Order: sequence, then structure tokens, then C-alpha cells
Amino acid sequence: MLFDLPADRNLNLLPMDGSVLYFGKIFSTIEADHFFKMMYEKIEWKKDEAMIFGKKIYTKRKVAWYADFPFEYTYSNVTKSALPWTDELLEIKKITENVSGERFNSCLLNLYHSGSEGMAWHSDGERDLKKNGAIGSVSFGAERKFSFKHKNSGQKIDLLLEHGSLLIMKGETQTHWMHRLPPTKKVFSPRVNLTFRTIDKEQ
Repeated sequence: MLFDLPADRNLNLLPMDGSVLYFGKIFSTIEADHFFKMMYEKIEWKKDEAMIFGKKIYTKRKVAWYADFPFEYTYSNVTKSALPWTDELLEIKKITENVSGERFNSCLLNLYHSGSEGMAWHSDGERDLKKNGAIGSVSFGAERKFSFKHKNSGQKIDLLLEHGSLLIMKGETQTHWMHRLPPTKKVFSPRVNLTFRTIDKEQ
């Protein structure tokens, strides 16, 4: 099922086992262009690392990790230490929180240079994350298809993430659904994705 409709902030795109809300564009085109430029030029991007069968590999996609504190965050068997917020990130975070009603203390950023770069099926179920906490995904740059797949039924849902848009995943979404950013040969420009999260310091 492909959602390409005007955003309804109260519409749960998942038929069961979780909650995904698409807010559409929460930034004007001018604002989105500005933040894309700032993210692209000022973020301390690094090639993503992963440990596969004991061997460290690097992806073309680049990542960065920012937070309230220098939290350590582990995924793909690699641990990262968070950098302090930039002024632009704090501004985006504040707007995201005001629109969504959620609160976040960290942000994992991804830079996809073109449609040839994507993300395989996965769930954001890392031990450090607040259980069933909300994840706010803000997109700048190239519009890309984003997909969900139910872990048991295999049901799939696709939607188009627009320049300056916000997607919220919460509840049991990560427990029962996987998501991915499929590669495409139709997109040649870059995309910056900010995933605001809550690290549970008590765990």
C-alpha cells in the first residue's frame, strides 16, 4: 500500500501493532532549503561503520550523532559517543517537539548522497533506546520512498517522505514492524535525515 495523500496528522498509517503518523511538511520550502544547507555543510559527518562477522565495514552513507549529553549509543556492533547540539539542530528539535508533542534527548543523522544509497530492513530496537518511545524522522533534500513491513504477516506499507517533512514512529512499532529506505535509480540528489530519539539513561 502506497500513501501519497495530503498528510493527516491523526491518521495511523499502520493497520495494527504500532503507530506511525506522517505530519507532512512542517517547514516551508525556504526553511527546509536553509536547514538542508546547514546540515549538509556543518554536521560532522563520518562514514558509517558496522561489524559484520568480526570485520569492520564502511558504508557510503554518512552518519552523525548528537545529544544532550555525550551518550554512548551502540548499533551494528559499533559504539558512538554523542556530540553537543549545534544551534541549527536545537532549532529543528524544538520545532519537531512542538509539532509532535514528543520530547527527545538525542538525534542520529544520516546523509544519503544519491538514490543509490539506502537502508536495509531493520527495527530501531537498540537497548539504549526508551522502550516504545517515539522516534521523530525529519527529512531534508531529495524526496524518497520509505517502507514498512510487518515482521509476522509481511504486510508492506510505502510512503513518500517530502522535503521538510516529519514522520513519527511510536508505541510498539519497532517491536512488530521493520522499515527501510529502498535504493532507487531515479534520484540523483542528496537527502539528509534526522532521527530524533530518547536515550533511557536509567537502563
